[in-house]
Amino acid sequence: MTLTRRTLLAGTPLLLAGCVTRETAPVADLRPPIDPAFVAMYAALPGEPFPVPAVDLTGIDPRFLRQEVDYATAEPPGTIVVDPGVRFAYLVRENGRAIRYGVGVGREEAFNFQGPASIARKAEWPRWTPTPAMIKREPARYGPVAGGLPGGAGNPLGPRALYLYRDGRDTLYRLHGTTEPQTIGTMVSSGCVRFLNQDIIDLYRRVPVGTRAVVLAAGGSAAS
Repeated sequence: MTLTRRTLLAGTPLLLAGCVTRETAPVADLRPPIDPAFVAMYAALPGEPFPVPAVDLTGIDPRFLRQEVDYATAEPPGTIVVDPGVRFAYLVRENGRAIRYGVGVGREEAFNFQGPASIARKAEWPRWTPTPAMIKREPARYGPVAGGLPGGAGNPLGPRALYLYRDGRDTLYRLHGTTEPQTIGTMVSSGCVRFLNQDIIDLYRRVPVGTRAVVLAAGGSAAS
């Protein structure tokens, strides 16, 4: 068959279509599938006064998702232990076990609270006010909100907060939720300890006011 200009032009759309099909063929996703138990654990939470959306787990290392683990400690059951060095918080349980939560911690060791404290206050959808030290360090960022923000979806403390006190005085450090779930497992905050919102709600339900809390120095313990 003679290949004429007319037949070549007539066949061009088919040739181009073939190229497009090959170029847009789906590529296999080589990432391991997400455990359905974690998907359910971090699903959206109904019944809250403000939205608590599902967590996008694709950007979070599975190590930092809530799970029960072996954990050797001298602290009694019911104690919260925060280990900034490994970005974990533990709720100590019986028989050498603990519920482990991934957390985000202060980016500079000097700004982080350390040592024993107690949870003297709990709040749902708490108001947030930057501390004078935060405003001094980053006036452009915190100065405009020096008067505080009411509780809500955009509040940096998220849906729950546990307030650390020592000797009856507020340390100004909190265990709280986050508007930036992708920062869990990193050193990013101004010293407080941030949890995924579903995790801080879970911890909030488990611990009463008066709970003992211990924040270790970075490197103060081994990871479990």
